[in-house]
Amino acid sequence: MVRPLITWTALNEAIEMTRTLMVLAGLTAVAGFGLASGASAQADADVRWVTAWGTSQQSLGSTTITNATVRMIARVTAGGGSVRVRLDNTFGETPLVIGEAYIGPVMRRAALTPGSNNQVRFDSSGTVTIPAGGTVESDPIEMDVMARQDLAVSLYIPEANVQPSQHGQAYVTSYLSDNGSGNVASTESAEPFTGTTTSTFWLKAIDVLSESATGSIVGFGDSITDGSCSTLDAHDRWQDWVAARLYLASPDAHPAMVNEGIGGNTVTSEGVQPPPNSPPGIERLERDVFSHDGVTHVVLFMGTNDIRREVSAGSLIAGIEEIVERIRERGLTVIGTTIIPRHNRAAAGTNTGWTPEKTNIRREVNEWIRDTGSFDGILDFDAVVRDPDDPDRIAPAFDCDGIHPNPRGYFEMGGSVPLELLTP
Repeated sequence: MVRPLITWTALNEAIEMTRTLMVLAGLTAVAGFGLASGASAQADADVRWVTAWGTSQQSLGSTTITNATVRMIARVTAGGGSVRVRLDNTFGETPLVIGEAYIGPVMRRAALTPGSNNQVRFDSSGTVTIPAGGTVESDPIEMDVMARQDLAVSLYIPEANVQPSQHGQAYVTSYLSDNGSGNVASTESAEPFTGTTTSTFWLKAIDVLSESATGSIVGFGDSITDGSCSTLDAHDRWQDWVAARLYLASPDAHPAMVNEGIGGNTVTSEGVQPPPNSPPGIERLERDVFSHDGVTHVVLFMGTNDIRREVSAGSLIAGIEEIVERIRERGLTVIGTTIIPRHNRAAAGTNTGWTPEKTNIRREVNEWIRDTGSFDGILDFDAVVRDPDDPDRIAPAFDCDGIHPNPRGYFEMGGSVPLELLTP
């Protein structure tokens, strides 16, 4: 029998405790009203920009946008009094024209809280052109946001047949107006947004000017970080549970959590057969980790796809070591993660399958992860989700498809993380 590491009862108790602490904090603030100006000065000194949401663009999408508006939904993991929006045109083959952009809190689906939609400007202009392969960051937008609040970034695309640079499996529903419907970015109603997508177009990151965020943690990984087999719009991936626990443990001082996972991603491109279908970890560190604001920790959770694609243990370890070294050079804390079991599967088409020999490579790499001391800390997700009666398989209660955990498995993974590993 698999013993749960965290229970729903314990989580509910934690929520109730947090509510009590927040009430007590409010009473303390009233009692100490005469000290308000001093407290405010201290808070101002601690305000910082942190990336509170992010995603990894991985391909040029097949959807075409013509004189229409896209409304991308993103849940930030830290609160604050201002935000900035970053847009990337990583895979775009031509410059991208943004005719107008807005950001506001979601009320329900594509509908926004009335009176809340804010125009986004770029170097004081309401429009911006992003070069092919380029990136742009907005001016700060004054608006109050809360940790774990859904925000909608609406982008008007005035040109014809524009293919989006996208993250293809966001596990969150975003919205599109009909082609030819024009500029409805400022509209707070859901009515113009008749189409949906589970990809994220152009939106790369949302930064928050925050007093409560102590930094950002980047989950840098493959589909198990991206959230394959998680529930659409439920935010029940392993790092979603970690983000919730960090907030509940300390609402007034906690890190943000950023998901930079890509399905099928590999550590390296060397010796990978067939070739990877997304930029490997070694090549996307700058874009997906170092470019973010306030990063303090990186959780490195990769390797299963390298093994599946015929990479040797030695080559995989060398690639991980290179990533670790580059993270350390930036003065960041790097947390290693063991590779979870993967069921044997016959080769089919471009999928080279999984074999007992590949399981042996996984065991060898995991032994190195646990024993070498190359990391500042270890998350042993292998031990969390494996079947006690067959350690080379995911436990049935946590298994989705022999490769990925199901939502219950992600819950166990998120509950197993020692939060002290992730605090500055």
